[in-house]
Amino acid sequence: MTYSFGLTSDAGSLPLHESLMISYRVELHRPQAHLYRVTMSVAKPAAGQRFTLPAWIPGSYLVREFARHLHALEAKQRGKRIALAQLDKATWQADCSASGELEVSYLVYAFDTSVRAAFLDNERGFFNGTGLFLAAEGHENEPHQVQLRGLPSGWRVATALPAARVDSRGQGSYLASDYDELVDNPFELGKFWRGSFSAHGIAHEFVVSGALPDFDGDRLLADSKRICEAQIAFWHPKLRAPFSRYVFLLNAVEDGYGGLEHRESTALIANRRDLPQRGRAETSEGYVKLLGLISHEYFHTWNVKRMRPAEFGRYDYSRENYTELLWFFEGFTSYYDDLILLRCGLIDDATYLRLMARTISGVLATPGRKQQSVAQSSFDAWVKYYRQDENTLNATISYYTKGALVALALDLTLRSEKKGSLDEVMRSLWLRSAGGPLREADIAQVLADVGGRAFDSELAAWVHGTDDLPLAKLFERFGMSMQHDAATLADRLGLKVSESALTGVRVSHVLRGGIAEDCGMSAGDEVVGIGDWRLRRLDDALRLVASGEEAQWLVARDQRLQRLPFVMPDVASTGAIRLSAMATPARQVAALQKAWLTG
Repeated sequence: MTYSFGLTSDAGSLPLHESLMISYRVELHRPQAHLYRVTMSVAKPAAGQRFTLPAWIPGSYLVREFARHLHALEAKQRGKRIALAQLDKATWQADCSASGELEVSYLVYAFDTSVRAAFLDNERGFFNGTGLFLAAEGHENEPHQVQLRGLPSGWRVATALPAARVDSRGQGSYLASDYDELVDNPFELGKFWRGSFSAHGIAHEFVVSGALPDFDGDRLLADSKRICEAQIAFWHPKLRAPFSRYVFLLNAVEDGYGGLEHRESTALIANRRDLPQRGRAETSEGYVKLLGLISHEYFHTWNVKRMRPAEFGRYDYSRENYTELLWFFEGFTSYYDDLILLRCGLIDDATYLRLMARTISGVLATPGRKQQSVAQSSFDAWVKYYRQDENTLNATISYYTKGALVALALDLTLRSEKKGSLDEVMRSLWLRSAGGPLREADIAQVLADVGGRAFDSELAAWVHGTDDLPLAKLFERFGMSMQHDAATLADRLGLKVSESALTGVRVSHVLRGGIAEDCGMSAGDEVVGIGDWRLRRLDDALRLVASGEEAQWLVARDQRLQRLPFVMPDVASTGAIRLSAMATPARQVAALQKAWLTG
């Protein structure tokens, strides 16, 4: 690993054709007001040239209406101001001729700290092209240039977009072959930390903003290198990956977590306390979570950014792009993210099984799994997954978590039948699709090719049905058992709550068919007490009321106190899942288990 403080792209390595391209000049107009100014030039506009801004960003399936952050739009042609009419929420038309360069300028408000949009203040800048760059209709397949100049002292630029002419800080010009490539490369601006490593001959950069002074960059680079090498080897036994450079952009914050994949980079956000600390060798739970995020987004470099749903063959940025395959592209990626950590030695078997048990517990604790299949969940992502509320757990299932369990079930089935593995399925799908569009029929066919039989019944039940997966039986074949811990009182009542000394016990979710729903509790209620006793922790009720005894909850709702009668449930053993491995499994079982966990 090495630290690098310049830009890895060679200045002047890409030709510029300003007269034949769409060009954007990005200025930090007023950082303290969170405003970028973008000036767009179209060398050869159409008469009445139209412009549009994406309504969503690929990888995050929600219409986010980025156009709401644009204002002060102006247009000029041959130095004269011309009319620019807005046609709908994200489309504008210039009153221009087809001769003479057309220039459109506008301001963009950027105060979104997520990985999906744009941010700017006096300390840092970040943006995705979907929120900043208007598309010139009819010119989307032409080269697009981005110019960045006038950065504050000490600020640098990080992006995977190829540099055309840049200085040592990254100021200058960047070139995209078309609009899709332009908006698939986020930019990080500021006084960030930057390190680099090579994974199987491929250059990787890691940029971190907002880290604490004792952040251990050497360890982050070393661990990321192991993840990247393991995944390149997973997809390409001959170690010939389809890209020559990759960039991680991590924003470390007080409280946050998430990532967004791109073809040759990813934008990440994580709690700065989860970063490794110099002088401390232990691996915290938070750091494992961060490594899992890095693994997840890097796996997407193949699974969704290249091999992708057929419906994503060409993005329509103006509207929802529906697919029923997110259970595969997000769910299978979620299966492999932690498994890769295990296989490259960053976590041990016990940690991996604990993480898998947590996923199983989460799915089984979701009543919505009986209402919605993962195929339906995929299709409904646009209106449900990113708009969760107090009823989400009752009506939906996550295509991430149940999708990961579908991958697990298929992998264990293939391996136990001694007909290959899901690893082989993934690599075969890559070859079959040539790293391109994919349909469910392709997945079914490759499963049959690898497994030596049709998997139509499994796909119908596990992907398009709502029954629970047969995981306990599958684990038995690998010398493992699924056991339930004792249920908490919240589990037994069918509640999700938050607790604190200041706010007491607050109900966040009331689960379908539970005792809490039957007695009339609602999301948002404060559980003030039980009987004559004040409560600060829900489990204290177990010391006040015996199983089978009648009692009353005292709850506060909309400033009014209500008494809700109920019967204290018996002790139940249907709490969180634990996965346990046999101490001395039979040789054949041990071999199956080892092959699965080590790859």
